[in-house]
Amino acid sequence: MVEIQNLTKNFGTQAAVNDISFSVGKGEILGFLGPNGAGKSTTMKIATGYLPPSAGTVRVAGHDVLAEPLEVRRQVGYLPEHNPLYLDMYVHEYLEFIGSVHGLKGGDRRRRVAAMVDRVGLGREQNKQIGALSKGYRQRVGLAQALIHDPGVLILDEPTTGLDPNQIGEIRTLIRELGENKTVIFSTHILPEVTALCTRVVIINRGQLVADSSVSELGARAAGDTLIRAEFEQAIDPAPLRALPGITSVEIAPQNMYHIRASAGADVRGAISRLAAQEGWVLLGLRQEEQSLEQVFQSLTK
Repeated sequence: MVEIQNLTKNFGTQAAVNDISFSVGKGEILGFLGPNGAGKSTTMKIATGYLPPSAGTVRVAGHDVLAEPLEVRRQVGYLPEHNPLYLDMYVHEYLEFIGSVHGLKGGDRRRRVAAMVDRVGLGREQNKQIGALSKGYRQRVGLAQALIHDPGVLILDEPTTGLDPNQIGEIRTLIRELGENKTVIFSTHILPEVTALCTRVVIINRGQLVADSSVSELGARAAGDTLIRAEFEQAIDPAPLRALPGITSVEIAPQNMYHIRASAGADVRGAISRLAAQEGWVLLGLRQEEQSLEQVFQSLTK
C-alpha cells in the first residue's frame, strides 16, 4: 500500500531525509521510530502529499505523491503531531465539514460522522466546542477526522500524545482493530507501544534508515546481549570466568566488580557460582541485566 524508494528531502544544504527505502503492506502496523529531528515527520508529510520530495519516489496504493497528490490524499488518513483543529468549531460541526471536504454528502456524511464519533468515544463531547476539550479529546477529534473518509492507509504522528493511561489503552485497541484491514504507520516515543501494537519497526536517525525488522527480531536482538555484574570480596583472576561456556567477555571494573557478557539464551549464573566455590572466591553479589528495547534503540540512534 505504501512504497518509499530512495526518498530524500533537503532543506537548503541540510538533508532531513537521506535516501531511505521501505514499504508497508495492507494489514500491517508499522512503528516508525527515531529521536527528535530524525526525519520522521518530514517522511510522513511527504507520504501524505503535503510536502514534495527532493528525490526518490513515494507511492500510496499505486499513486505517486507528486503526480497524483489528490488521489493520494483520498487514500490516506493523516493525524499530524501538532493536531491542527478549528478551536471555535463544535466537534460534530467540524467532522461534518471534514466529511464534506472529502466529498461525503447528505445522509452518507451524517452516518459516517456518527460512526466515527462512536468509534473514537466522542459521544458525550460532540456538541462541545473543540477549544473547550482536553488534549486527550482533541486527539480523538484528530483521529476521527483522519478516519472520516474510510482511507486504506492511516499515518499517525504521535497519536497518544497527551492522553491519560485509560485513553492510551483505548486508542491502542482502536489502532490494533484498524490494522486488521488497513495499512497503519505511526510514530511514537513510547517503546512499549511498539511491542503492544506493531508487526514491524523502522528506525531512522539523522535522516537515514538504521533498522527495518519485525518486532520479534528486534526483541531477539534485545535479548541477545546479557550483562551480568559480579562482585567479589577480593580481586580475582578473570581467566577461569572467560573459559566458561556461554561467556563472551569479562571486563574488570572498580571495587572488585566484574562485568560479564553472555551469549543469547545462556544463563551462566549457576556456572559462575560453582566456579567461585571451586576457586575459593567469596562471591558477594551476582545480578543479571537484560538489554532492553530502549537500549537497542539508543545504540542505533547514538
